[in-house]
Amino acid sequence: MSRKPPAPALPAEQLLIAWQSASLLLGYPDEELLDRLDLIRRASERLPAPVGGPLRATADRLRSTPLGELQADYVETFDNRRRCNLFLTYFAHGDTRKRGMALLRFKQTYLGSGFVLDDSELPDHLCVVLEYAATVDQDLGRQLILDHRAGLELLRLSLRDRDSVWGPAVDAVTATLPPLRGGELDAVRRLAAEGPPEEEVGLAPFAAPSFSPDSAAGAAAGASPEQTLLPMPSFPGAR
Repeated sequence: MSRKPPAPALPAEQLLIAWQSASLLLGYPDEELLDRLDLIRRASERLPAPVGGPLRATADRLRSTPLGELQADYVETFDNRRRCNLFLTYFAHGDTRKRGMALLRFKQTYLGSGFVLDDSELPDHLCVVLEYAATVDQDLGRQLILDHRAGLELLRLSLRDRDSVWGPAVDAVTATLPPLRGGELDAVRRLAAEGPPEEEVGLAPFAAPSFSPDSAAGAAAGASPEQTLLPMPSFPGAR
């Protein structure tokens, strides 16, 4: 039987600021993001130093780097490196068929909260998960993050090793979470040694899964999360 996660270390208002700020900072850099950096910086002053400090560090580095350079670095970091992937289920399943089950659980969680994604967005993208956790349902969003804690930690370590401009923003996210436990540490070590699973031979290009009418209707009718949510596949090596 899994243990109940510890209570959040920060009050709801601070979690909203921390997660929404990180969601914005980890998005593709553009002029709109640069215009928001002052607001993010001011908001981060209301957070404890282990959370607010890293958010300001990322904001400062974004401001001090030419936009074209940031955009090229973003693509190189997050699109071309398997260990710096912003899609949380990728760390557990790679682009294998097993990933579809995990993605469906994200989408069912969102649907049950009335949170509808654009068809172009995959539900496990870290920015999407953080936005949901910040503004829709902190408890369910936090649980989705904790279910993929090992992958988030590997992302954090990989960005730190690259001295990435986006590394401190992920540091800030992990600072809002409880310390890693034994099984999670085991999963991080295994992921660090082996990396995400390799693609299956002959796998079609991966796309966002669709709901069946029955599952969507059940959620819309007000069925409880225990009745509608699919189980979360665990990380290899996790206990």
